[in-house]
Amino acid sequence: MSLTSQFLTHEVQNQPQVLKEYNVWETDIALREAVERNGGGWAYEHLSEYGSLAGGELVQAGYEANENRPRLRSFDRYGRRIDEVEFHPAYHRLMAEAMRHGMNGFAWRNANRTGAHVARAAVMYIGSQADAGVGCPMSMTHAAIPALRRAPALAEKWIPKLISTEYDPRSLPMEQKTGCTIGMGMTEKQGGSDVRSNTTRAIRQPDGTYELVGHKWFFSAPMCDTHLVLAQAEGGLSCFLVPRFRPDGSRNAVEIQRLKDKLGDWSNASSEIEFQGASGELVGEEGRGIVTILDMVALTRLDCMIGSASQMRQATVQALHHTRQRKAFGAYLVDQPLMRNVLADLALESEAALALTMRVARAIDAAGHDQREAAFARIATAIGKYWICKRAPPHINEAQECLGGIGYVEETMMPRLYRQAPLNSIWEGSGNVQCLDVLRALRKEPTSRDALFDELAAAGGLDPAYDAELKAFTSSLGDVETLEYRSRSIVERAALLLQASILLKSADPAIAASFCRSRLGKEHGLAFGTLGPDAPVALLIERATVTI
Repeated sequence: MSLTSQFLTHEVQNQPQVLKEYNVWETDIALREAVERNGGGWAYEHLSEYGSLAGGELVQAGYEANENRPRLRSFDRYGRRIDEVEFHPAYHRLMAEAMRHGMNGFAWRNANRTGAHVARAAVMYIGSQADAGVGCPMSMTHAAIPALRRAPALAEKWIPKLISTEYDPRSLPMEQKTGCTIGMGMTEKQGGSDVRSNTTRAIRQPDGTYELVGHKWFFSAPMCDTHLVLAQAEGGLSCFLVPRFRPDGSRNAVEIQRLKDKLGDWSNASSEIEFQGASGELVGEEGRGIVTILDMVALTRLDCMIGSASQMRQATVQALHHTRQRKAFGAYLVDQPLMRNVLADLALESEAALALTMRVARAIDAAGHDQREAAFARIATAIGKYWICKRAPPHINEAQECLGGIGYVEETMMPRLYRQAPLNSIWEGSGNVQCLDVLRALRKEPTSRDALFDELAAAGGLDPAYDAELKAFTSSLGDVETLEYRSRSIVERAALLLQASILLKSADPAIAASFCRSRLGKEHGLAFGTLGPDAPVALLIERATVTI
């Protein structure tokens, strides 16, 4: 044996190959089925085109955008205040493809077609798997359209730019741009979700505009061309559109104090700002700011569901890819019984999250012409937002564990997914806010309560575990004295019943039955990987596996 050969110690064995480029849409059976049954199948070719990018070149862009975080440029080289955020070219690439494929405007440009919001939800589900950082500005731009319609003059001016397919990152007045984005500035240090405690003031000017003075603790996506902002006017808390540039083309008096150093969402920027007499225009009526902003809430909360469900899907893809190529104790991990239980359980949770998300998207799509669907959307959005966003962190951590130590290393996608996982449960109203919204709907909106129970009743008789849980859940609402105290438990049970009802009516019977037995029939532990021996493990793994 030569001396050289004794030092050949780095031959890599028993390690997976890097996941090759794949089509996020074409390889996701559950996604294609959910989009089809909820009315968005007509967008197949569009979704396939974006799916090819999201599983291909945009994956590397996601890595690069997170490795090179946004940087605040407060001043130019001569000391003039500019308040600009500098992004890596990879982030601009991600944004450009997100807008080209309609994460911001696809539903509005296709509003005359049934399933437009379902198809747009699929766009976001696909794109978020390459990187979730574009989700913040894209979600707000998409969701702001109904609120802006409360101010027809502003809507006529801004909406064509907001639903554009052209991403234009230049720092210019909106009149000079081909496409625009919009952010939000709602929360302040002293209040957080309690926006009624906001202290930012809006002072009406002789020309009908307002000057804003105050601060915002979270000013999301400060690079956006304009922001919807809550401030106290003479008539009470009101909503205002505050652009980056004044009508004369000068920089508006919005000063970025710093960018947030966040747990995750590294490719996207969030900031703290001060208004120093910033020019704004009223959206809606004075004193009706919360009502105006609520026009956005259903859409941004749905996007939280989409984001969490898409991250769960990508985590499942990564776990399956690794375990199909990694051997331990003489066999591939994916072929070992206990690991198969874990993988099937992760796939089941992912599929159930997607099913509920797309059902809510269908309800929002139909809300404008169907009162029952509108009522269902109001309560189901809060239910789904609470539960799906709560499930993402433990789900992604379990998928991370399937990779072992390498799943804790930044070269894989898993740490980024895990850092991102808690975001959606905090944004757009944390868990308690969602539960209180559900409770309010159950108590004060009989149409929403009826719509929920009509939906649940439609799956009655299809599974004994489901029927038993539905009866018990209905009975549990009778103790009205402790409803608020128990509301997390109530919303969790409602979410599981909704997921089960959708699967029972649409999914493979074996998958639906397994979900009912494990989640409702208590044949499941508190950790993933505790499915019963009758679970359709092979089917779940096969459906979830990316085959290239």
